[in-house]
Amino acid sequence: MLIVNADDWGRDQKTTDCILDCIHCGTVSSVSAMVFMADSGRAAGLAQEHQIDAGLHLNLTLRFSDAKVPEQLLHHQTRISHFLRGHRLSQVVFHPGLISSFDYLVAAQCDQFASLYGHEPSRIDGHHHMHLCANVLFGGLIPTGTMVRRNFSFGPGEKGLANRRYREAIDWVLGRRHLLTDYFFSIQPLATSGRLEQIIELSRHYAVELETHPNDPAEYAFLTGPGIQKFAESSIMARRFTVNQ
Repeated sequence: MLIVNADDWGRDQKTTDCILDCIHCGTVSSVSAMVFMADSGRAAGLAQEHQIDAGLHLNLTLRFSDAKVPEQLLHHQTRISHFLRGHRLSQVVFHPGLISSFDYLVAAQCDQFASLYGHEPSRIDGHHHMHLCANVLFGGLIPTGTMVRRNFSFGPGEKGLANRRYREAIDWVLGRRHLLTDYFFSIQPLATSGRLEQIIELSRHYAVELETHPNDPAEYAFLTGPGIQKFAESSIMARRFTVNQ
């Protein structure tokens, strides 16, 4: 099955509304919701009203924009963001001095999601995929049994051998405690000939997640226009985010 998942639900009103348009078009299966953001409360209400499948989009690096965010939470996020954004390899380094900050930040977002949506998040991914950083992954901060987004899937020659092996190792670690799709791709680049057709064909045999950001004009146009109908009309298009157990 093909799961088209829209990230950043609740980030701001424009982003939420763009995603909602795609859901009404039948071209988005599920959303990843941000908490402590400007539109988080309204987005949660819309998800309940329209029975939208929502998981938690864990945010470790983008400053929370809700006017009522506690100062202590902002303090912990600032510390973590400074570390993770400081170097391109920071994500793979476990920082013992930030253990308590990571614990606090992840727990606060899980609790806020439960408060807004009425249940604990059964699915977690991360803004800029930072849920895969070493402190979250090896700190055991995501409950066992939760559905978690894997690394991007790449074929031979698309990335260096060391890069692919590292991603495979992380996915192996994830798979021991969490539920994963078989493959994960970005909807971009849209212009690459035959790429999306290959993903559709792959999803006939495997569970495939396709990540999208409908606030991007090109992606919005594609998801609300005729180009996406090959997905929406296909029997493999999932209506919720589910994986084989």
